[in-house]
Amino acid sequence: MSTAPTNERKGNARTDKVMLPSIETPTLTKAELADLLFEHLGLNKRESKDMVEAFFDILHGALVDGQDVKLSGFGNFTIRRKAPRPGRNPRTGEAIPIKARNVVTFHASHKLKGLVQGDIAAEPDFE
Repeated sequence: MSTAPTNERKGNARTDKVMLPSIETPTLTKAELADLLFEHLGLNKRESKDMVEAFFDILHGALVDGQDVKLSGFGNFTIRRKAPRPGRNPRTGEAIPIKARNVVTFHASHKLKGLVQGDIAAEPDFE
């Protein structure tokens, strides 16, 4: 698809149309991560699956316990406390209090940001 604007004339009216690319985002699943470990490291499929599960169990456990998780070269997952605040039901306009809660935030590392922006060259694959 083209993202360049197109100009069309209909009578005296001018319309600009912008064709946007699809906003579908592919999802990397745990199974795909396990397959990548299997292919790149030579682990058997069971070991690969167990390693991925263990990684996410550790990540979940630390966050649930209120600890920050720092992944070098990737980013930081932190727990942030949000204060109670007034809200409203968008359908009815009724005021509804929103309770205090903890939320997980992610901040990408400078290295990851540089890779995404193209400022830093990607390292070659490990094999």
